[in-house]
Amino acid sequence: MTQQAEAESSRPHIPLHDRLAELLDGPVALDKRALLGTLYAEVSRREAVAYAAGWNDALTELRRR
Repeated sequence: MTQQAEAESSRPHIPLHDRLAELLDGPVALDKRALLGTLYAEVSRREAVAYAAGWNDALTELRRR
């Protein structure tokens, strides 16, 4: 498991929909540019974790063969 995947596994899982709602309805009003940057970072982070998990699954499967 990569260091990023390990760090992510220790964080509580918040569904993407709920995280986006937090960002949109949060106490701090973000301007459009800041909001888009934050959304992009959140989606990119989740994508990287999913990608790493997929590679880990594939490597595990290869080792079994």
